[in-house]
Amino acid sequence: MTFARTTAVLITAGLSLLSGLAQALPSDSQQPINIQADSAEMDDKRGVAIYRGDVIITQGTLKITGDTVTISLNKSGDIDVFTSLGKPAYYEQQPSTDKEIIQAYGLMIQYFANNEKIIILDQAKVIQQGNTFRGEKIVYDTQKQIVTAGRGKQGTITTPSPRINMVIQPKNKESTTESSAP
Repeated sequence: MTFARTTAVLITAGLSLLSGLAQALPSDSQQPINIQADSAEMDDKRGVAIYRGDVIITQGTLKITGDTVTISLNKSGDIDVFTSLGKPAYYEQQPSTDKEIIQAYGLMIQYFANNEKIIILDQAKVIQQGNTFRGEKIVYDTQKQIVTAGRGKQGTITTPSPRINMVIQPKNKESTTESSAP
């Protein structure tokens, strides 16, 4: 495969990945994708594209940043895993017009295209509707908008934190009677 063809395949793969991530707002997948990095490396044999140096990927409300971002393809040329490494790596997206932007931070953020889940590892933090989830490992299901926090694999975590920390905001309750007090 020539470099031009490889580049086209990897750009198409990147577009497929980002449209999967961007399905939260219907307009996100119709927005142009912008990838900024200091350098890019494509490896045809391994099916990998690596972007380095203050990488910023945006599409609509979706934003992903990291020091290094790697897109891996499976044997059929479809996106397999998207990995962002940073101090921290960052992900944000607005799930719907009536909800706030979801933010995720961690030293590694992996997106698995086949099941549309994001795994945040090492100093993991997700902020969703004012609620904060912290732990060694957080799994975020982008379709169901479900967050699961827990322990990472021993030896892969730079800052061990044996317990998760969650801050759940109270729901705003509007009073039904304006003058309940005398």
